[in-house]
Amino acid sequence: MLIAIDGPAGAGKSTVSRALAHRLGFTYLDSGAMYRCVGLLSLERPGEPPATLAAGARIELDGNGRVRLDGEDVSEAIRTPEVSEAASRVAADQGVREALVAKQRELIAAGDWVAEGRDIGTVVAPDAALKVFLTADPRERARRRAVELGANEATVLAEQTIRDERDSTRAHSPLQAAPGAVVLDTTGLTVEQVVERIVGILDRC
Repeated sequence: MLIAIDGPAGAGKSTVSRALAHRLGFTYLDSGAMYRCVGLLSLERPGEPPATLAAGARIELDGNGRVRLDGEDVSEAIRTPEVSEAASRVAADQGVREALVAKQRELIAAGDWVAEGRDIGTVVAPDAALKVFLTADPRERARRRAVELGANEATVLAEQTIRDERDSTRAHSPLQAAPGAVVLDTTGLTVEQVVERIVGILDRC
């Protein structure tokens, strides 16, 4: 079974998806980490086309939040604001998306998964058993990201606004709720409350 969880930055996708996977005994797929890996590579190798970097990258996810890129643990390195911005840029490249979507589909082809990202339900796995689109008030999302990154909330909000615009208007796989997805506003909710709501929806499917 596959549960697809999409939504913008700061909506709680990663935390909720990891907790949900643990609750259900599923494997967790953080697709955003894969784009962050390509973003990191684009900063390290600025002369190479992002699509080439994506196609050649050896990305390993252990399901517990640890990420290895070409054999190196980059779990912390890919979470910096600079890499976040680079990931958003390379995600607009069709070649990058095609390469990573292929890798993601290969990963989730068998077994039980909670896969999260910004196009899982629309592009990667439109036939997922359950599709959830998490959202939250923009200021709440910025506050969460600021706490996570140890950054200034106003700065995060400004960067988030730019990233949201880029993600929702890009030509390839724009950020949007998939047909049939359950839209869940996480503003004011704890991780446990969001997980419980998703489990409840799953029980009714």
